[in-house]
Amino acid sequence: MAWNKVAVIGAGLLKFGELFDKSYEQMAAEAFQAAIGSVDKGFDPAMVEAAFVSTQRGTLWGQEGIAGNTVPSAIGLAGIACTRIENACPSGSDAFRVGAMAVASGVHDVVLVIGVEKMRDKSSDEGLLARAASGHPVYTRGESAPVLFAPFATRHMHEFGTTREMLASVAVKNHYNGARDPYAHFRNEITIEDVLSAPPVCHPLGLLDCCPQTDGAAAALLAPADRAVEFTDRPVYIAGFGVATDHPYLHEKASFVGLPATTAASQRAYEMAGIGPGDIDMAEVHDCFTITEILDIEDLGFCEKGKGGVMSIEGDTALSGRLPVNTSGGLLAKGHPIGATGIAQLTECWWQLREDAGERQVRLEQGFALQHNVGGRGSGVSVVNILTRNER
Repeated sequence: MAWNKVAVIGAGLLKFGELFDKSYEQMAAEAFQAAIGSVDKGFDPAMVEAAFVSTQRGTLWGQEGIAGNTVPSAIGLAGIACTRIENACPSGSDAFRVGAMAVASGVHDVVLVIGVEKMRDKSSDEGLLARAASGHPVYTRGESAPVLFAPFATRHMHEFGTTREMLASVAVKNHYNGARDPYAHFRNEITIEDVLSAPPVCHPLGLLDCCPQTDGAAAALLAPADRAVEFTDRPVYIAGFGVATDHPYLHEKASFVGLPATTAASQRAYEMAGIGPGDIDMAEVHDCFTITEILDIEDLGFCEKGKGGVMSIEGDTALSGRLPVNTSGGLLAKGHPIGATGIAQLTECWWQLREDAGERQVRLEQGFALQHNVGGRGSGVSVVNILTRNER
């Protein structure tokens, strides 16, 4: 039976991109205002009892002491309870899960889940992400995110005949969707040839196989399901969630054609929601690289292992396909401001379930949307959240 104890009553974000003109606190305030403005029947900010702030600011900037606790003051809520959540790329997804548990437990009634990240104020030459994901001084020497994911691409090609064109089709589809998302960092359509001819990064991944570094913020408001009617006549409920971990180092991996943490997290989420992969109408998944989306849709059970590339190039994951994936443009086009990413994905799921996604709107049959992130050193952690517009 679906969990459905908590409702998402509002959600919003600001346009992702290179936001040099906005401070960390300004972005948080804009995202909060967007979430407030989305509540159908109006919302008094004083109703927020606690905030769960998702950010990698402490790790990326060396400012652990102020990484989360400046947000309540910046958004006009100084004095409320506030907890910072940092769990690699799924930080926003996990903050959402923790916020949901706080409401379901009865500890708090109305909570704010907010993700904020400044990625562009420092260059990659300053070791921003390398420092955040540093590991063993020998085993991980020279590793970057593309270096971690490229072996999965080459092994997938070797075992299943996946082609570079299949990888490229993921980027083409997500940029198509991003061009229709006013909040996306990149709003340009591309072709398979564009992807194949882009500068190489780490074989077989080229520049357009990789997501950008992006600034951004996103926020969601959660309340008990039995209070949802106070805020909206179109509530969306949290049906289930799951978290799982895996070995952090490549030399510890048992396979390079799947991410076990994603499989385990999704199984836990499906079980809590009382559904299976076939009940999902659309999904926002972690496409930090094109190969990652292919692994995701296999590990989440949307197709059999080895068929993710085929599913993509044949259009099954397009807006009009059997299972639309990354309708927002995904990380590849929308961007990946780490702390905000998961909450922005959940906002897209919320819009889709409320049929507010404009020209990105997909057909809904079962009334379920899935959101997924995987990350950390060696994709060592994954979080899956499932939303539904079905009351039970």
